[in-house]
Amino acid sequence: MAEKRGSEAALAELRERLQNGRVLAGLNVTQLAAKSKLGRTTVHAALQVDGPIPSADTVAALARALRLPVEELLALQRVATDGTGPMAVPEAVLGQPIAEWNPHDLEVHPAGVPSGPTQAARILSGYVRRAHDQALTDAVEDAKAGRSRLLVLVGSSSTGKTRACWEAVQPLAPEAWRLWHPFDPTRAEAALADLERVAPRTVVWLNEAQHYLGDPQVGERIAAALHALLTDPCRGPILILGTLWPEYEDSYTVLPRPDSPDPHSRVRELLAGRTVTVPDTFDQAALCAASILAEDGDQLLADALTRAGSDGRVAQDLAGAPELLRRYQHGTPAVRALVEAAMDARRLGMSLHVPQPFLTDAAADYISDHDWDQLTDDWAEASYAVLARPVHGKQAPLGRINPRPRRKPTVSLTAATDADLGPMLRLADYLEQHGRTARRLLCPPTSFWRSAHAHVTQPGDLNNLANAAHDRGRLEWAHHLRLQAAHAGHVGAMIQLGHELWLADDLDGAASLYQQAADAGSHEAQRRLGMLREICGDLEGAEALYQQAADSGVPDAFRCLALLRLRVGDSEGAEVHFRRASDAGDANALFDLVAMREDVGDREGAEAFAREAADAGNFLPLTNLAEMREEAGDQESAEALAREAASGGDIHALLDLGRMREEAGDQEGAEAAFRQAVEANGGPTAAHLAWAREAAGDQEGAEALALQAADAGDFYVLRDLDRMREKAGDQQAVEALYRHAADAGHLSPLLGRGRWPYGLDPDGAPSAPWSLDSIGHGS
Repeated sequence: MAEKRGSEAALAELRERLQNGRVLAGLNVTQLAAKSKLGRTTVHAALQVDGPIPSADTVAALARALRLPVEELLALQRVATDGTGPMAVPEAVLGQPIAEWNPHDLEVHPAGVPSGPTQAARILSGYVRRAHDQALTDAVEDAKAGRSRLLVLVGSSSTGKTRACWEAVQPLAPEAWRLWHPFDPTRAEAALADLERVAPRTVVWLNEAQHYLGDPQVGERIAAALHALLTDPCRGPILILGTLWPEYEDSYTVLPRPDSPDPHSRVRELLAGRTVTVPDTFDQAALCAASILAEDGDQLLADALTRAGSDGRVAQDLAGAPELLRRYQHGTPAVRALVEAAMDARRLGMSLHVPQPFLTDAAADYISDHDWDQLTDDWAEASYAVLARPVHGKQAPLGRINPRPRRKPTVSLTAATDADLGPMLRLADYLEQHGRTARRLLCPPTSFWRSAHAHVTQPGDLNNLANAAHDRGRLEWAHHLRLQAAHAGHVGAMIQLGHELWLADDLDGAASLYQQAADAGSHEAQRRLGMLREICGDLEGAEALYQQAADSGVPDAFRCLALLRLRVGDSEGAEVHFRRASDAGDANALFDLVAMREDVGDREGAEAFAREAADAGNFLPLTNLAEMREEAGDQESAEALAREAASGGDIHALLDLGRMREEAGDQEGAEAAFRQAVEANGGPTAAHLAWAREAAGDQEGAEALALQAADAGDFYVLRDLDRMREKAGDQQAVEALYRHAADAGHLSPLLGRGRWPYGLDPDGAPSAPWSLDSIGHGS
């Protein structure tokens, strides 16, 4: 009886000391359960007056959590359990079954940003095995066979270390293994408190192992506890997996000088022979494996491969993508404006490295009036600082680059060097790709074009922006940007300006520009100079220039020689040059050969040339011949040739067939041909099916198909929509579509209509007349 009273007294004292410790620590039962890594029911029972006697492990865990003397409380627990005391509370098991873990809760980086209704979900790409995966597989097999193992993957940030560990432990899930991730209140405290409680068939997850092994207070003690866990056969099998950055491994494993302290001796001993390196990049075999997964439908890997290219930094790209997008979408208005200006710069053709002064000024109109009024004087510097901070994989949304020293002089003596342009920035590849899609149909605001005119100096950038401005109806900006490109030495800009002067009947001005381009090494400019000579009647001079261009490999020059030979009646010489043009890759030369034979009545020869092209995979000459036969009134031969070309998959032939049947009154047959073309080519040929529906009197169906074609990028159909809407008196909707087409860079349909339904060129472009002097090369 006295023994029972002693047992009850010990249990009462034990509970009192635990309750007092909980109160002094300011914890409720739930908080104490979380801190001690015990179940709330277990903690509640241990503190309950009439509850069962807690186990020794429970008492030890509570004592450590409350910073009470462990041995004293364990002595009370032993006295309480002597005699016939109640059964102890079953000990809580560390961790949870592997199958119940979410990989992202174990710090596996999401691999991409899904779209649509599942956008909030965090997803993983397909997995590509690499050399280090075999070491992980061997460790898992040893653990399954009953041998405890520790393996630490060493590699730079976001190289796939944690994902590799996650994939490696999957075979243990059906074997009822558990996984324990010591994390709270700190990683080191959690590990030190509970490593002695790890049960057999448990994976100990030490991601970012520096938080455990590198802790200045308890890192060595954790290393010792891990070593004891591995080497005690009664506690196995255990699998311990960890990850480290190379710089941490170096600091732990380097031998100190004889006269220096050795703060990591136990860690060094633990890691010896138990690390494997994860390379920064995918090797060729891994890239091939990733490509196979991408071809099988893994869009995340497909996108990452397009961005990572041959440098192999696929894992870093996948890991950084979600955070890059979040940094942009959740940024301040100024941050978003700078990123969007950079997106537009890249998608409209500017070089990889974008001048910072250009971006700063370009961003102005991307910011609303309200947000602009809230900006501080240092808004740009603050925004660039935010965008320069790297995310996973050491990628910055918009980071500063260090230009390499030039190894040879630039071609143009007038082009500015990188140093002249000021700081240069690079937009992250993922954001660039996102911008090309998300901003595809948007036109940059006026501040973008103004800043380009003020700050961009690279000839290629200027010419690309000039083309983009022209395609979007910003014609004055296009003109002045092209003038600057020509002044900087861009021969393509000189040729385009010359072409525009030619169209304006300024042949002397065009010739001057072509000559400047030819002097700069352009053989295409030589060909165009030859065309001007031919127009002016200097056939000998024209032929000499054509020959020089042809000798330099300009395909169109052979065709020009052939047409000149035809002009002087030399059919045999013309055919020789057409053949050379075709061999040089000029597809139009085959059309000309077919037409030349057809014009002289050699139908057999014309068909032979057309079929020669078809045998090489080019069915357009056969389609062209069908059209010529139709124009000559030979409907039967025309349709037979069109069928032959259509059988080879030529969309144009299918459209011709549809038109022929339509003109013959076979509306059903016409629609069948048009629908076949739509199925083969998607939206862009839906316009022809729309014409068939209109001809059949189905105005509503015709407009729906025309809109489908416009949505798919065939903005030429807008001319037909315009005509349909004019009949119905509804012009407002098509006006909006015209603006949409121009902003997306599809100006040709508007020009083809022969009128401007609204003002395209905004105010703000500099106003200047044509002037050769303004190009910088005039007399």
